[in-house]
Amino acid sequence: MTRTTPARPVSVEAVFPELAAHRGRVTRLHPRPGRPGMRESHIGGPMLWPQDEPWPLCREPHRREDEGYAPDEIRKSRAAGTRPTSRPWPGSGMPGQDGPVPLTGLAQFFRRDIPALECGPDGADLVQIFRCPFTHGPYGERRYLLRWRHSGEAERANRFLAPAPEVPLLRWEDELPEPCVLHPEEVDTYPWAEEGVLPAPLIARIDAWEDAQAAEHGAGAASYQGDLSIPPGWRAGGYPSWASTGPMAIGCESCASPMRLLLTGEGYEMAGDSHSWMPLEDRDPSLQGKASIRGGPSAAQPTRLRFGNDRDLHVFICPTDPGHPPRWVLA
Repeated sequence: MTRTTPARPVSVEAVFPELAAHRGRVTRLHPRPGRPGMRESHIGGPMLWPQDEPWPLCREPHRREDEGYAPDEIRKSRAAGTRPTSRPWPGSGMPGQDGPVPLTGLAQFFRRDIPALECGPDGADLVQIFRCPFTHGPYGERRYLLRWRHSGEAERANRFLAPAPEVPLLRWEDELPEPCVLHPEEVDTYPWAEEGVLPAPLIARIDAWEDAQAAEHGAGAASYQGDLSIPPGWRAGGYPSWASTGPMAIGCESCASPMRLLLTGEGYEMAGDSHSWMPLEDRDPSLQGKASIRGGPSAAQPTRLRFGNDRDLHVFICPTDPGHPPRWVLA
């Protein structure tokens, strides 16, 4: 099934004509629970991984934990609509304290499915995203890995790895991605309205317009940040959102070039101020506004993942050389 973003509640360029110069395109990925294959773009599905190639491991020390959830119990509880039961770590330590742990495969994206996706080194057309299932250091830091591939070369392997290795316990249920198929859709997008991103006079006009909308329409009034600029959820390309951090200059640590946004991962496909982005196919046409949204967690939080305290995970790459290390920014 396709996914179709509703028309915006207000024509943003009719209200702010100067934003036409800043209009961009972003591909909304619209993940929904399903059974993706290893030769498909997906979140949480099986990776296209040759069997004779070592699975990526995290070899750093990990934070000590007291309890966790078995991946199979998480899967069973989701199928039953219940909460999984936690259990203590086996023995005195935790998985990974005495050796490396396998990374969790979060997602893979083929450029043939998502034409707006940037190419990798030497024209690589498949990107795979991994995360360490445990946190690091006193502040709970995360470790991510981006792997570029040439899909044609990988698909010619004789045998493929299935299933991927995983740790016996996870600290949180939202460490395990729900397998999701994608429904890519391109939509217009506009930059975050904060100093350093858009001109100050335009930001002042946007703020004044939002105040007038709220005074006239109340709590349900349209807002630039929530309804007109950047859609929520997983997406490729477009502009970064800066709700938690404020705008940041992201430079390549190898050559200092300004980096380009490759992907954004987000736990929720909507928030309280962004429900207007929910696709038409996930709405009851007999109802209006937020009340029309149907599908429950399958539509609102399909991947079951979280990044930080419900923040966006932005993946930046170097436009000068995509082989330079990416940067992972929670915003």
